[in-house]
Amino acid sequence: MGRPREFEIDDAIEKATGLFWRNGYEGTSLSDLTNVIGISPPSFYFAFGSKEALFKKVIEKYFVEQSKIVEAAFRKPTPRAVATHFLQRYADVLTDAAHAPGCLAMNSSLPCAAGDPLREWLAGLREQTRKRFRDRFAEAREGGGLPAGMDADVLARLVLVIACGMAVEAQSGASRKDLRRTIALALSAWPDAERSNG
Repeated sequence: MGRPREFEIDDAIEKATGLFWRNGYEGTSLSDLTNVIGISPPSFYFAFGSKEALFKKVIEKYFVEQSKIVEAAFRKPTPRAVATHFLQRYADVLTDAAHAPGCLAMNSSLPCAAGDPLREWLAGLREQTRKRFRDRFAEAREGGGLPAGMDADVLARLVLVIACGMAVEAQSGASRKDLRRTIALALSAWPDAERSNG
């Protein structure tokens, strides 16, 4: 029987999450991680392999949680309601006092240099989310929930642009009220089929 680990993996990931959220990926050192988790560097490498590998575990868990917001949004009856629910819940995440302001992934990806593999990996995750919105809006267009000529891809990109902008603003100190007012204004010109046909 092997020697028991001196720490719990889930607890370590939670502690690392707070550190990455606050400092970003590049601003978090191996020393920071081993200190907050409470393990030695050899134990860290044995458990996670590398700082990057641990960060990917943190981000994958984060995206699972964010996917719950997306799934709940997709159950809303209209494209505007989908966008509204997603953006409002995301604003809640960005301004939650339980962690540093902003988005965990955005806080870590923005400082990375262009062409950095980690930055590209994070961009790929965002692209997956954008494609999900595109497909949801395309279905709504076919069902008459959007004007017939509306480009679902462009509309999905609009939602992600608003979301990413909110993440930057939250990191800079924007409040939940600030973000919700921004959402309301951004969606005031949403292309509803009823408005187009009326």
